[in-house]
Formats: sequence, structure tokens, C-alpha cells
Amino acid sequence: MPLVAAIGQSFALDGREACIQAIDQALQKIGQTERVSAAFLFVSKEHQAGDILNGAAAKLRNVPLFGFSTEGQITPEGQQQRSVVVALLAGPDVQAHAGWWPDFAQNSKAAIQNMVEELEPVLLGAQGERTALVVGEGVSGDGYQLCHGLPAGEYTLGGALTGGHSRQMRAIQIGGNQAGEGGLAAAVLSGNIRVGVGVAHGWHPVGKYFTLSRVEGVWVRSLNDIPAAETYAQIFGRHSRDWIFPPLNELIRLYPLGIEQNHASPLLVRSPLQVEVDGSFRMSAPVPEGKTAHLLVGSTTACVQAARQASREALRAVGEARPVLAIVIADIAWQMLFEAQRGKDIRAVREILGADIPIAGGYTIGQIAVDQENRPTLLNQHIEVILFGEPEKK
Repeated sequence: MPLVAAIGQSFALDGREACIQAIDQALQKIGQTERVSAAFLFVSKEHQAGDILNGAAAKLRNVPLFGFSTEGQITPEGQQQRSVVVALLAGPDVQAHAGWWPDFAQNSKAAIQNMVEELEPVLLGAQGERTALVVGEGVSGDGYQLCHGLPAGEYTLGGALTGGHSRQMRAIQIGGNQAGEGGLAAAVLSGNIRVGVGVAHGWHPVGKYFTLSRVEGVWVRSLNDIPAAETYAQIFGRHSRDWIFPPLNELIRLYPLGIEQNHASPLLVRSPLQVEVDGSFRMSAPVPEGKTAHLLVGSTTACVQAARQASREALRAVGEARPVLAIVIADIAWQMLFEAQRGKDIRAVREILGADIPIAGGYTIGQIAVDQENRPTLLNQHIEVILFGEPEKK
């Protein structure tokens, strides 16, 4: 029996009903529920965790779940809003194990330790190729620590940090048969399945650069010894106070910093979540004080090229395996950038993967993958294509 996948989507206002409808659509394409190995859920921020779990349990029983809530859901047609998108992966030779751990936002170290204690034996002891997917609360949780706390070993890695334009946005993480706000979710897939991950971004320096003159944790207080918001005000011609309030407080995500590392490494992209009342930038991850940071600007043209690049990387990584499903995780800056050209970024993915490959996903404030040295790393502004394929049986 071959590995198959299908997606479903519902715009029902009730979370439970939306989840049931989306799963029903996917099941009609797959067949019997007993064949489903894992379910991936990408849900609107308006829905409650309990409603989503109740809907999934009604249709999928004990199938392991993995996913998160997002300001925008992704389907083959591009970005969606106020919907539930479900992707089902089905095959007798694929095993999945997933879980959810609370309090990642309050105590990231403890949540990571609990996750590793439960999943490491599964991840490192599984037969065949192994893949770990992780998602954590991205506003208060420590994504940098999450990357450094993942188990060592040979496995494919993909993931995200949840969150949106507002620090008060409720975001849920879904793992196993549990879900909730402020937590950490993870899934391990193994067996006759090969997963390839590709990442890229479309932001580039525009000639303005600064010294990160004062940094406190995730707050950039000053650039070139000037309050961070004042520096941007001088560049863009708007008063520094304007950057504290919408829409500039949200649009700041479009203008990240590219931090110099060494001559051999590309710029490290770090994005502001928002501008604080004192003019500081609240970043998605810590940045090093004293380093040189370049102002980056993105374009739809460059991002379309990046979407193709990430898709090609994922396709190369699965090799001769037959692609069956793509999970696309894109930064919320992509959602903003393509607002007037909805679907253009995902059409670029489909150009490379093929129009028949089901696509599901969502927009996030952080993406998790491995770098060129195979180390888990936290990314901003990227698009991440996670491609599931079925290898030929030997």
C-alpha cells in the first residue's frame, strides 16, 4: 500500500466543526481512517485549542497530531485566513509519535528537557530514516535555547515558532492529543519515509548599516548610540513615535537586521517583533551587542526566487523518493509582503514541486532547520519547505 497524503480546509466559524469538515475532506481523498499515520493542523488564531482537539478526536481517534495556530494558513492557492487546514499522511510503513509540553513560554529549559526525555529514545531508536518536527511559543519562549537543546544525532529537522504581529496574540501548539497556549509541541516520523527540508529568504542589504551599540537580551536599545526607533525614523522619514503604533509597529517586520558573523558566513537575519514605547526593538531572538547590522529589505521578486530555491533544496533532499506532501512554513513578513499578490509565493513552490503535490502550512515568527554544518538553527524571514516522500522499497 503506497504512502499517500491529502489536505482539507474549512471556514466554519466553530472550531470543532471546522476541524471535522477539513478532516472529512482529506479522508474522502485518502480512504479509511485506519490508514492515517499522522495529521498536520494549521488553524486560525480565532479557534480554541479544546475545540480543535475535540474535532480531531471525533474523526481521527488516536492519530498523532502536530500543528499550530497562525494568522494565515497556507494551501495550494496561497495564504488563507480564518480557516482550518488539515493535511493527512497515510501509509502502513510510517510510524509517528507526537507530544505537547506546557509552560515553554514561562520555563523554556524545563519544557525542552521534558520533551527530549520523552522523544529522544523514540527519535534515536526508530528504524529507517527519522524526522523531528518542533513548534514552540515564539513571543516569550526561547527558540534559541530550543535549537541548542535538541538531541544530537542523524535526523531531518523542521519547525517553527508561533506568534503574530501582536504580542498579545493567542497562539496554540498542537502535539499528540494535546494542545494549548505557551507550550512546545514535537513529532517524530520514521519508517519508509524520506523528508527533505529547504530554506531561503528574499531580503538583502540596501547600503545602510549600524553598530548594535546597546542590546539587552532580545531588546535592541540603540543603533549607533541612537534609540533604535530614531535610527529608522531618520531613514524612512517618519517620526520615531510613529513606529510605536500600528501600522508601522507591524510593518517593522519587513525591515529586519542582517548581522555580520564572519567572512565565510551569510548575514544572520534577525527580525523585530515590535517597537517598544521607549523606542527599543523587541526582536524574535537575541542579537549580539557590538556587531555590525545591515538594514535588509525584501521584494516579491526576490522572495519568489527564494521560494523556488527552498523547493529545489527540499526536492534534492528527498532524492529518488516519490514526493507526496509539502508542509510550507513562511515568516509572517511573507504574509505581509504578498498581501496584494496572494498566492504568488506558493505558486512558485508548486512550479518546482508540481501542481499535484498537496501543500499545507502557516505563517510564523521563526523557522527551525539545520545550517550548513547540520546544526539546528533559528531563522527569521525565511520560507521553509518540508517535503515528505516515499522511497522505493528494497
